[in-house]
Amino acid sequence: MTNDSTFFNHIDGEWCASLSGATFENRNPADTRDLVGHFQASTAADAAAAVKAASAAFAGWKKLSVAARAQYLLKAADYLEQHAERFGDELSREEGKPRGLARDEFARSAQTLRFYAVEAQSFGGETFPTDDAKMSVYTLREPLGVVTIISPWNFPVSIPARKIAPALVCGNTVVFKPSSDAPLSGLRLAQALVEAGLPRGVLNFITGRAAEVGPGIIEAPEIRAISFTGSTSAGEQIHRAAALSTRTQMELGGKNPLIVLEEGDVPLAVDLTIKGGFSLSGQACTGTSRVLVTPQAKAAFVARLVEKTQTLKIGNGMTPGVDIGPLATAGQLRSVLSYIEAGNAEATLATGGKQITHGDFAHGYYVEPTIFVDVPREARIAREEIFGPVIAVIDVADYDDAIAVANDTEYGLSAALVTRDAALMERFAHDIEAGTVKINRTTTGNLVNAPFGGLKRSSTATFRESGRDGLEFYLQTKTVYRGV
Repeated sequence: MTNDSTFFNHIDGEWCASLSGATFENRNPADTRDLVGHFQASTAADAAAAVKAASAAFAGWKKLSVAARAQYLLKAADYLEQHAERFGDELSREEGKPRGLARDEFARSAQTLRFYAVEAQSFGGETFPTDDAKMSVYTLREPLGVVTIISPWNFPVSIPARKIAPALVCGNTVVFKPSSDAPLSGLRLAQALVEAGLPRGVLNFITGRAAEVGPGIIEAPEIRAISFTGSTSAGEQIHRAAALSTRTQMELGGKNPLIVLEEGDVPLAVDLTIKGGFSLSGQACTGTSRVLVTPQAKAAFVARLVEKTQTLKIGNGMTPGVDIGPLATAGQLRSVLSYIEAGNAEATLATGGKQITHGDFAHGYYVEPTIFVDVPREARIAREEIFGPVIAVIDVADYDDAIAVANDTEYGLSAALVTRDAALMERFAHDIEAGTVKINRTTTGNLVNAPFGGLKRSSTATFRESGRDGLEFYLQTKTVYRGV
């Protein structure tokens, strides 16, 4: 698994170096002087080996009962919980999020494994009535085969956990590629499953550049399904490259609105905006990126939002009391700063807007939490996914205008409304074009046992992740007509 600071792939039951012999560095975004480790720069040959191992293991894994497969998930969940403190600290170092949130992510991932270990055991086929007493008709749910899991860096444990757990418990074998910007946390998830005793080849873990390993784990004829979370542009490329008979599940970008009306709870709206827009440094696909506010609520809302934002503590996620950590990569920092530059040309800066470079901040990727007001509806910061701590406050006339603006986007991932009006709550759930609808709650977050996914260009809208629905993607149905 590791040799000092070098971490390995896991292929066909063995921790191994890439056939290339090359590695890449992963450094702490809070302090780039801190080397997290060296990881394998895998090649097409490594990808082929991982797919071959998963294919060879499928027949034996498929034959195990669901209950037997579930035991591996339960053991892996125990392992994650036992090491959540250490693994959480590693996650904070490699991705930047505050230590408490990082540790919670491992605990939540253990919960996900346990949920699917139980839920899959009640997920079977159906029996259908017929008018022929000598015939029974029923369906069988069977695993697909080899599935590819490609996960992002912002939730490098919880997102792959909610993909890998249902894939395995349904009887599929897995090739798992984490983001190169947070590979250690993905490795720890794989390690938990390996330590649980998974048979060789059932789970294969490889790191490296998407350009090198992507074709081998996407286009190979053995691949029966691909689950990907990331940018819309990358998801489109994968979707086009996959074979006709390969299922795809894509959870992609968002430009998520929170609507604040005059009859809403302004202090609550401010708290939800800060939590949804600035938690995780704004690096969540469901993060609050737009706030649509009516004239009667605007002054009080903006004043309180700016005041609260200016009290947030920025720093290394390993430091107690930090609210906002660094951006995850140098590329993220450049991108966010470019959007702030665009915002300064398009709207009015209310607070923030600067890179932080004094003292130890000079060694990390820090930017102030930023709020723009009087944002035109066609501005770039009002329409494009920023994926950073930048919030655009947009004026709307009333509820109907807010819905029109909220829906005027290519994305449809998450949306929220702050209101005391029960009738508007019901209307909003039907009017908004988003797969995740929140009322008096932040745009971020979803339950382990509830389905998650977006509409429009936020998803392929084929199969939902999470909850009981998350099992559907990894199973195919046979209809059996049996004479007696």
